Amino acid sequence: MKSLSFFALAAVTVAGHALASPAGDNADTHFRAIGSGDVQVLMRGYQDNAQLQWVGGPLDGSYVGKDAIRAVWEKFTGAQGNLAVTVENVQESTNPKGSTVTANLLFVGKAPIKVRHALVYRDNLLVSETWQIDPKLSISAAPVAKTAAY
Repeated sequence: MKSLSFFALAAVTVAGHALASPAGDNADTHFRAIGSGDVQVLMRGYQDNAQLQWVGGPLDGSYVGKDAIRAVWEKFTGAQGNLAVTVENVQESTNPKGSTVTANLLFVGKAPIKVRHALVYRDNLLVSETWQIDPKLSISAAPVAKTAAY
C-alpha cells in the first residue's frame, strides 16, 4: 500500500471539530485514500451506481458507476502520485435517509489543487460526489500537523 502524509491533528481535526460519525469517518478515509493514491480503498466507499461530478481540470465530466469512477481515480492518482492533504471547513448534515459531508481540501504534490468536495452517503456508502476545483478557494496553504502514514 502506498504511504501518505496526511495533515491533521490526531485523526482529522477541522476548525476545532473532529469527524466522529459514520459519514465523517467515511469522508476522512476517502480524503486519505485520495492523498495516498489508494484506489482500492477509495472504491470500497461507493455504491454500485454512484455518481461523480468532476468540475474543472482535465478530468472535468460526469461519471456514473464504479467502473467509470475507478477509471477517473486511476487517471488522477497515476498523474499525481502521493499528495499531502489539508482538510478544512468540514460540515455534515445527517438524517435517517443519509448524510452529506462537505469540506474544503488542499492537495499538494506536483502542484497545489484546491477542491470544494461534497459527499452524499446512503447506507454508509457514497451515492454522489462532487469534486469542484476552485483555485480561489480559501484554505490554509500550510498544513497544521503531520501524522503517521495511513
